[in-house]
Amino acid sequence: MAVDTLKIRNVRFHAFHGLRPEEKTLGQEFEVDVDIFRDLAAAGENDDPTLTVDYTRVLELVEQVVTGQRFGLVEALAEGIAAAVGQIFAPVELTVRVRKPHPPVATSFDGIEVEITRRYD
Repeated sequence: MAVDTLKIRNVRFHAFHGLRPEEKTLGQEFEVDVDIFRDLAAAGENDDPTLTVDYTRVLELVEQVVTGQRFGLVEALAEGIAAAVGQIFAPVELTVRVRKPHPPVATSFDGIEVEITRRYD
């Protein structure tokens, strides 16, 4: 069995996650990547969309979690995204990356990123 990867990159949202008061009221930009590991051979060989992961549905799920819920930690946001996608597309293994490119701190840096990998059976 092949293990292939469907990669969704740099999905951007303005949302209100964080522990600081300004994050909860002003919000900030978040970027999300989702890598879905699954055998995609049958979909490719048969040109059949029912045999693959509907990435538009994945995007909808990510948007629902990022804009419809509030989390203090980026780690919790990543878990929420993984659970939403994993429950719909199980069995699946996936990696979720969530970035805060401009966290509200005085130090200048390229932001923070959390990456988690989960399996749903």
